[in-house]
Amino acid sequence: MHRRPLLELLARYGARHPAEGECVARVRSLVKSRPDCFERSCLPGHVTGSAWVVSSDRRRFLLTHHRKLDRWLQLGGHADGETDLATVALREAREESGLGPFAFLGAGRAGPPLPIDLDVHAIPSRPGEPAHEHHDVRFALVALGGEASASGESHALRWFAMESLDSELAAIGADQSLVRLGRKLRALLATGSLAREHSA
Repeated sequence: MHRRPLLELLARYGARHPAEGECVARVRSLVKSRPDCFERSCLPGHVTGSAWVVSSDRRRFLLTHHRKLDRWLQLGGHADGETDLATVALREAREESGLGPFAFLGAGRAGPPLPIDLDVHAIPSRPGEPAHEHHDVRFALVALGGEASASGESHALRWFAMESLDSELAAIGADQSLVRLGRKLRALLATGSLAREHSA
């Protein structure tokens, strides 16, 4: 079953983050009930993949000012049929930043990279596209090379200082899910519990 690897990944994530059971259950429900969950045509929601990108020295993080949504976000996008969400996050990070190669950050070295966050959020309607939900599977990536350059999907691409994460995110009006994502990564970096798993 093409959805089994994602369901197994969600089970691993849920075991590590038991307090997030409600969100994990929402994503699992979509994946289990909809064979087309990896397609943007799957409504009222579909799976997406995204990446919080940090610099090689872990002192900076990269955000994009999304052209359609008009706000600062982590890099990411639609799966468009790809069932490996780590691959989706990596593809979107490359396309939207011009950076590469990357290394995944995740807990442990066995198995595929583990997401650092899950989020289900509403996407407003636009001409030709109804309102829907993104069930976002979020990974951490370290940029090992290249020079950042914004893609056509964004107004701007900018590095921010990890040491002043809270004030940086407040200054750009970051929503609660982005603040949570950043704080999770900061906490994991501080404990040294993130290990490089894969370079790609």
